[in-house]
Amino acid sequence: MALKTEEMVLNMGPQHPSTHGVLRLEIELDGEIIINVKPHIGYLHRCFEKHCEAMTYPQIIPYVDRMDYLASIYNEFGYAVAVERLLDIKVPERVEYIRVIMGELQRIASHTVAIGTYGLDIGAFTPFLFLFRDREKILSLFEMTCGARLLYNYIWVGGVSHDLHPNFLRQTKEFINYFKPIITEINNLLTYNKIFIERTANVGILPLDAAINYGITGPNLRASGLKWDLRRDDPYSIYDRFDFEIPVGKGWMGTVGDCWDRYYLRILEMEQSLKILEQAIEQIPDGDITSAIPKRIKPPEGQIYARVENPRGELGYFIMSKGGLQPWRVKVKAPSFVNMSIFGDLCRGHLIADVVAILGSIDIVLGEVDR
Repeated sequence: MALKTEEMVLNMGPQHPSTHGVLRLEIELDGEIIINVKPHIGYLHRCFEKHCEAMTYPQIIPYVDRMDYLASIYNEFGYAVAVERLLDIKVPERVEYIRVIMGELQRIASHTVAIGTYGLDIGAFTPFLFLFRDREKILSLFEMTCGARLLYNYIWVGGVSHDLHPNFLRQTKEFINYFKPIITEINNLLTYNKIFIERTANVGILPLDAAINYGITGPNLRASGLKWDLRRDDPYSIYDRFDFEIPVGKGWMGTVGDCWDRYYLRILEMEQSLKILEQAIEQIPDGDITSAIPKRIKPPEGQIYARVENPRGELGYFIMSKGGLQPWRVKVKAPSFVNMSIFGDLCRGHLIADVVAILGSIDIVLGEVDR
């Protein structure tokens, strides 16, 4: 006679350090084997898209900061690109270079948090401390430029709020030279650590066809083997002027698209961001940063969709204008929200201990999921 078993439902979160924010995971278990995981979102919902209808175009920028609060400058970058296309204005060359420099510094800062907290999820405390130490150097560069360390209101429609500090480029070069050996150090501490590999390799495998069908973007898509990056494949700003590679997942043990691949791809992306920064610093021209900022932003009637490659994937803004000072509609395609859709499939059949490893590997920010 077969033994009868009962399934159990376990709630993880929303107050749980490894859910990376206010996220509740309803986990259906058979023993320690996961049958299904249902994410419950919305705990951080702030009605951002509806608020935009009552705000002028410049007033929206502080709101976009607060979606992905670990990549605020890139939120502003994407929004500015969308409104500028709606207005059909071209920004000065110096502004384009400043935006790329700030954007790639922000990408590195975001990835340091993703990698550091992922190590902490698995049980490695030292890389977390090291990478937060290094992130502080980037935040100090931002503070030197615009006075803020997390939420910036720096990239404006048509320009930026402040020109670079006289010491900014020199200190950014010093950071680049400082950070290159740090990547090697993190690889020695975490990437090739036997325990870390055993917790992440061949866990949460995302096949490429599933990634495409779910609309997954960013590092999570590239880790599954597709060389797709909007900076190269649908260029915006001046990214087509820089020489850089698009890393893709290779698989630690022959399996592409597992947790280890998604983690390691962010290490490789930081190396490529350093390459872009070096080129941008060498090429940046002098010039005015405010000449293209409109005194009043009142786009003609119409609509626009613009997308950029933020640290978590494709960040898209759909803006509809009726010719007023406020947008008629604003809709955001948030990469964290889309990437979260695959989570249940990634967890199915794994052990409950793997939930934390899989969730950390897709690198979500709940402010962007909930908006």
